[in-house]
Amino acid sequence: MKVLRIKDIIRKDVPIYYRMFFSGCASLELLNASLVERQIDFSIEIKPTGVKEILVTLAEPVDYPLIPLIKALKTAIDDLDKNGKLPL
Repeated sequence: MKVLRIKDIIRKDVPIYYRMFFSGCASLELLNASLVERQIDFSIEIKPTGVKEILVTLAEPVDYPLIPLIKALKTAIDDLDKNGKLPL
């Protein structure tokens, strides 16, 4: 399973400065080489210790084990955040 990209990312307006909420569309390549696109919602929260916590929810079910899928999405979202590619 591979996360190809996350596109159409929209930041939701939230007055809490240490939480950022986003929605977007994730393009995924599953093990049988099939491509699927699913709507996702995710948040990035900066804890008081400085650690970032990323939470991901899928709007539609995927025929794939959820734990490795969520882990791969969190890694892709963290890369986008580190490279400054998330909307402000």
